[in-house]
Amino acid sequence: MDNFIVERIKNFPIIAAIRNLEDIKDAYVSNCEVIFLLTSNILVLKDAIDEIKLHGKTAFVHFDLVEGLGKDYKAVEYLKEVVKPDGIISTRANILTYAKELGIPCIERIFLLDTQALKTGLNSIKQIEPTAIEVMPGVAHDVTKKLTTEVYQPIIAGGLVKTKEDVINALSSGAVAVSTSEKSLWFID
Repeated sequence: MDNFIVERIKNFPIIAAIRNLEDIKDAYVSNCEVIFLLTSNILVLKDAIDEIKLHGKTAFVHFDLVEGLGKDYKAVEYLKEVVKPDGIISTRANILTYAKELGIPCIERIFLLDTQALKTGLNSIKQIEPTAIEVMPGVAHDVTKKLTTEVYQPIIAGGLVKTKEDVINALSSGAVAVSTSEKSLWFID
């Protein structure tokens, strides 16, 4: 599959999920090739993305979690023109659709709380056709396995991934990578 996310994680399928900017320095020296920035604000976002790229890492920013960033189309344009991340993550269909129109790679984050959430997520994925999908929680292996038969996009398992066994189980269920804030996993062999 011609998908730059898959290319970036094929040698190390763990994505550093940064929830605290103080942890970002650990991600720079980790084995992770991709960083999900899950915290920031408009005052430091561009500098954080520039620094991630300076360290040779791929930077995705979680659109919904940037403080001070409007939740509208101008915010998406701002990210593309000024901040320039490698892609965005969001749960918002309108934001992902517009980002895709602008040529920004996007990851749709879905929360699999119950059967209805799975159905709703599948419908949204089929409408948006994101670059990749992040399934939450990442330890829902049976659901991840089912999802791989329903969609063609690569699946990233995120949330509650805390051990090497969690990583192995997620990958065995069909995920191409896991995203985790558990720093010890960023360095495993």
